[in-house]
Amino acid sequence: MDGRTRHYGDFYAAAHDPGRSDDDRPLLLVWGNCQAEALRILLGSDPSMPLRTVRIPPVHELESSDLVHVDRLVRRTSVLLTQPVRAGYRSLPLGVPDLTEVLPPDATVIRWPVLRYAALHPFQVIVRHPSDPSAVPNTVPYHDLRTILAARRGLGSHEDWDRSVSDDGLRQAAESSLDELRRRESRDTDIAASDLFSAAGSNATHTINHATNTVLTALAQRILDHLGTGSTVRDPGRELLGGVRAPVERRVLDALGLDGEPRANWSVDGNPLSPDSVHRAHLLWYAERPEFIGAALERHAELIRTLELAP
Repeated sequence: MDGRTRHYGDFYAAAHDPGRSDDDRPLLLVWGNCQAEALRILLGSDPSMPLRTVRIPPVHELESSDLVHVDRLVRRTSVLLTQPVRAGYRSLPLGVPDLTEVLPPDATVIRWPVLRYAALHPFQVIVRHPSDPSAVPNTVPYHDLRTILAARRGLGSHEDWDRSVSDDGLRQAAESSLDELRRRESRDTDIAASDLFSAAGSNATHTINHATNTVLTALAQRILDHLGTGSTVRDPGRELLGGVRAPVERRVLDALGLDGEPRANWSVDGNPLSPDSVHRAHLLWYAERPEFIGAALERHAELIRTLELAP
């Protein structure tokens, strides 16, 4: 048995043999990206929770060979708790419309948002390019607009790459990020999370798409309450999405009026990385993949203008 099959053993076993488990509670299927597994852990943390969950791969890792297992599982699902996923995602029937076609008639569908909030990390972005949609830079899988602009200008790896940004620009960038999340919530979801980021302050995120337990726990409790389970989220004993933690600058905290300590370095699986070392590694990566520079400048032009980063 390979590592992936072992890791998602319950998914493959439960889908193949519904009688294998002695847990006869109705099935709550949590569907989405890497955030879904963290949320699933919290939803099932109370032993009295009246619904059972199954660990499954995130949608971007599912393969065509997994479809038969997905189909069997969805057909026994009582509650589908899903992030917005378009029909035919990755040319596979993994979208919400695809799943609802095979759900039991009495199943409940609840949509929750893809969690992305950039207030604490205003320069951090995600960039995709059709030539290699899954490609990410070395050292950390996030891009920094300051490094991208340095690469465009041809700056050397040891030249000053930071930029001055006004407090107003930082505040506008934070509000724009929150507005975008609110917009997507209003359009696509049944459960909101934007207010939870604001309430968490300086403890909201590790990176732009990895919320802290503070936010995730509050969201899980909101969902349990929405379902009327009477359950209470328990402390998981570890930070669920804290494997990669980005720096948090004092000027950002001050501009946003947030209490908390700045974080000078990256942390990757507990190992510190300085921003300069990440910057140098990313410059080398862009030298081999210049198409990502143009993609970033186009995709994030509005944020660059908001932060007044353009020369």
